Amino acid sequence: MFKLTLKHVKRKKRNYSVEFKEKAVELSYARGSVVEICRELDIPTSVLSRWRRESQDYGKNSFPGKGNPKLTDEQKEIAELKKKLRDTEIERDIPKKGNNHLLLGRQEKYRFIKHHKFKFPVGRMCKMFNVSKSGYYNWLVRGPSKRWCENEAISLAIRDIFKDSFESYGAPRIKVELLKKGHRVSRPRVARIMRANNLLARRKRKFRFTTDSAHDYPIAPNILNQNFTVSRENQVWVSNMTYIQTKQGWMYLTVIIDLFNRKVVGWSMSDDLSTDNTINPAWNMAVKQRFITKELIFHSDRGSQYASCRFTNIIKSYDGIVKQSMGRKGNCWYNAVAESFFKSLKVEWVYKHSYDHRSEAELSVFQWIETWYNRRRLHSTLGYKTIEEFETEMSNQKIAA
Repeated sequence: MFKLTLKHVKRKKRNYSVEFKEKAVELSYARGSVVEICRELDIPTSVLSRWRRESQDYGKNSFPGKGNPKLTDEQKEIAELKKKLRDTEIERDIPKKGNNHLLLGRQEKYRFIKHHKFKFPVGRMCKMFNVSKSGYYNWLVRGPSKRWCENEAISLAIRDIFKDSFESYGAPRIKVELLKKGHRVSRPRVARIMRANNLLARRKRKFRFTTDSAHDYPIAPNILNQNFTVSRENQVWVSNMTYIQTKQGWMYLTVIIDLFNRKVVGWSMSDDLSTDNTINPAWNMAVKQRFITKELIFHSDRGSQYASCRFTNIIKSYDGIVKQSMGRKGNCWYNAVAESFFKSLKVEWVYKHSYDHRSEAELSVFQWIETWYNRRRLHSTLGYKTIEEFETEMSNQKIAA
């Protein structure tokens, strides 16, 4: 037989008059015990405590009914001003927090509302995002869609790829990396998810020109003439120099790039712009890595280092196998590949760091070139492949042929 206990008895809701509330509060202060008065009057202690607070805050304006304190005209005006101020702050803060969600799909908007419901009113957020409250609450009940779950998984993968790229990859490269991980997703969708997660690739800045063409050395003809398409390794090498700032002074970087696979085959870093400390050591590094057996075009700007006898004599020592080429004065497009390399280096890496000493800059640039650019970075000119992937593909094609 069912045994009735106190916990099964639902307390009947009671309505208390203003006089009852006032006298209960007065009696509690006179007796000095809230618990005892509540037991005698058969009311919850939380209710009497609330009455006491309201009596202290509003005095004779307490207990008007329906839970709203009675206010004077001045109090009403102050309350209205406070409400308008809160509304203004909410209307300002919701777009600020949810700016990246305003242009996204409904699922992402619902997700933002769910995560911020304790900070902003749900109704106000729904209005700002132009979605219905009923739609939001229905979404809470039925749970996230399959598409939303996919976006969550893709978002995690995108954040990992973006971080691994030193925050340099945009949507095209991230799309390629996602495909390698088994995620088939369009570039516009990747871009939308990146915007939602505030993942923005770094943009270019102006560079300092390093070319010193005010010299009396002979100038080589422009053999390359902006033809950057080649069919084999060691067919065309391009070279250039740039400044990298440190608190100790400028560090000068010289690179030699093979146009076939965009690999940096030679580089040097120095604290001056002499030929012996810039292009000569970079050239020596390149020829140690690559054996020159067929005709090679070496293209650069008209800088004094490239035109000096100390370097041109090295070129001549190859008995015509190496032909020197120089771009037109004042036109960076004649050496666009090397300029593009320096843009990537500085935007993706150098501008993120502050170097106290040249030795720090040297180690940092070495890391970027040898562990990232030459090995793991995706190159758009190589069909969004790494240099190693491109070299493997070319090698397999030769074997198949």
